Amino acid sequence: MGVLLVGSGAREHILAEMLKKSGAHVYSFGARNPGIEAFAQETCVGKLTDTAAILSFAVQKKIDFAVIGSEMPLAAGVVDVLASNGIPSVGPGKALAQIEASKSFTRQLLEKHDIDASPRFMVFTSLHGVKEFMQLLNGNYVVKADGLRSGKGVKVSGEHLKTIDEGAEYCAECLKEDGKVVVEEKLVGQEFSLMFFADGKNVVKMPAVQDHKRAHEDDTGPNTGGMGTYSDADHMLPFLSSKDITDAERLTRCVVDALSEIGEYKGILYGGFMATANGVKLIEYNARFGDPEALNVLSLLKTDFVKVCQDIICGRLRDVSFERKATVCKYVVPHGYPDNPVKGKITVPKGNYYYAAVENGEQGLMMTGSRAVACVGVADSIADAEQQAEQLAQQVQGNVFHRRDIGTAALIQKRVEHMKRLRGEK
Repeated sequence: MGVLLVGSGAREHILAEMLKKSGAHVYSFGARNPGIEAFAQETCVGKLTDTAAILSFAVQKKIDFAVIGSEMPLAAGVVDVLASNGIPSVGPGKALAQIEASKSFTRQLLEKHDIDASPRFMVFTSLHGVKEFMQLLNGNYVVKADGLRSGKGVKVSGEHLKTIDEGAEYCAECLKEDGKVVVEEKLVGQEFSLMFFADGKNVVKMPAVQDHKRAHEDDTGPNTGGMGTYSDADHMLPFLSSKDITDAERLTRCVVDALSEIGEYKGILYGGFMATANGVKLIEYNARFGDPEALNVLSLLKTDFVKVCQDIICGRLRDVSFERKATVCKYVVPHGYPDNPVKGKITVPKGNYYYAAVENGEQGLMMTGSRAVACVGVADSIADAEQQAEQLAQQVQGNVFHRRDIGTAALIQKRVEHMKRLRGEK
């Protein structure tokens, strides 16, 4: 069984591990990653948007199916190119990948199908009316770049944007690049990630995860691709109710049904949700596994991963099993990340590490300028998993830092208390 894996980060490192564990011969396409190469038969170095090169490598290696890890090749239409040559993929085609590649597409899809999960929003193609809408929202707004920005295209009033004028300036930047920009009401609550396997008709949820986007402890600093994540042994989160999970799942089933007017959505659908005083609201959807969320959920996967992939492709997806354990992932990143990351040598001992933006150089393992290494703890409780992840992170040597507070009881309790206040609970 030959499987093509497209992508180069820690997410793809664990995907390669899971595919190899299931008996697949893994062929990777992207940048060189020592973690991926440890499980791959061969790596073809190339740009993730070069669909012709990806197809050529797949044909040469007589690939049975592809797993698309990153959003960029999905948006570039790699699934369509492979399919036209008889190679199926775990991942949606270009038209369906708009669920991530275009923020306006997603909001307008929900609006068209009367799926009530969006905050108040407007899609703008010029600056006309932008300030007026922000004022209508009492200055509590979010500006979303319409296209892909590696998780860094969203700016929030009161955090990244201090005034309506600053918001309008960022809108102008987005319009210049994409021709569209989404402005929406700022939601108050707690974010959570709930990812799903989807075969076009059937949808199977994974354990809930909470991501931490801000670079520094106590949720301060600039937004990043994600500094770390945690999940609980009951596959919930301490601040969520069972209704929150049920509502997010129901919403996602409705979205898959809505997408069916375009085609069968086969792959991963990753929902970023907000638990609010008025129920669950959708922040955004992504068309692939989250990073770091993939490290949490795939560390718990009991079902053979190749079988899951084949079931998605063939439209026969049923139950998927996960271990009843907690996980904590902490990213070790270069000093200066995300705005001015340093590059240089990093030393990583043996352990439960997953490589991201690193490569082998003459002096050893070298950081290339983004998140470097993910450290994953798996245990019966969040507290024990956090201790594992923290010990792993502290053993990484180099000009690096990590968020020590991710998965700690103190930080989680803040989330619990926040939701209790919003819901009027004691």
